[in-house]
Amino acid sequence: SSGESINSRLALVMKSGKSQLGYKSTLKTLRSGKAKLVIISGNTPPLRKSEIEYYAMLAKTSVHHYNGNNIELGTACGKYYRVGTMSILDAGDSDILKAEN
Repeated sequence: SSGESINSRLALVMKSGKSQLGYKSTLKTLRSGKAKLVIISGNTPPLRKSEIEYYAMLAKTSVHHYNGNNIELGTACGKYYRVGTMSILDAGDSDILKAEN
């Protein structure tokens, strides 16, 4: 399933690439133009979601809507905490950026 493939790609990004987890960090990377891809969990509040989408649009960065909630996204990143939004700065060995476009 596509859910599993995004999870394995995320795991590879966490191992070999660079990413920022969290709302504030994601906004920072978008404003600085460093974000290559933004991932938003399924249960991110609508206002927060639209704010991220707006900044992503300005930065011409693609947004991936993750099917799972913030707990599942956190788990996919190998973290024991919730991750609502994250940005990928460098995909490392992962083809996550190609997969999105």
